[in-house]
Amino acid sequence: MPVNNERSIVEMWTDGACKGNPGVGGWGAWMRSGERERELFGGEQLTTNNRMELTAVIEGLRALTRPCDVTLHVDSTYVMQGVTKWIVGWKRNGWLTGDRKPVKNKELWQALDAEVARHTITWRWVKGHAGDPGNERADALANRGVDAVRAGALP
Repeated sequence: MPVNNERSIVEMWTDGACKGNPGVGGWGAWMRSGERERELFGGEQLTTNNRMELTAVIEGLRALTRPCDVTLHVDSTYVMQGVTKWIVGWKRNGWLTGDRKPVKNKELWQALDAEVARHTITWRWVKGHAGDPGNERADALANRGVDAVRAGALP
């Protein structure tokens, strides 16, 4: 962590997993700042892959206790397109899509919007399951979340 008012520089990878869609799901986030690393994971009994992808990013950003400069690596085009393109229109249209239908996962998009506002984020899309070490680690954490839910260690 910085000694003065400098912002921390954080690299973060997030991923979601779902066994069945909907089904048992998990999310994972791996982050590093300098020599420090942190792993987070969780899950839900009945959810969707999109919800777990969003939750991974939200929980990763929530874990940062002060504003940071974050390079955020995601393998979800849903999250990437939503946060970099669609969300502006959704907010302008009262959380309705271009077809005037309610935005799916609105509460998660709103939570993500609030977390994004706290940080300076550079978004990076990475191809999933293609050997990116950070993405592979986040995927493993998401699957730990699934396993924890199945084992009854998470609600």
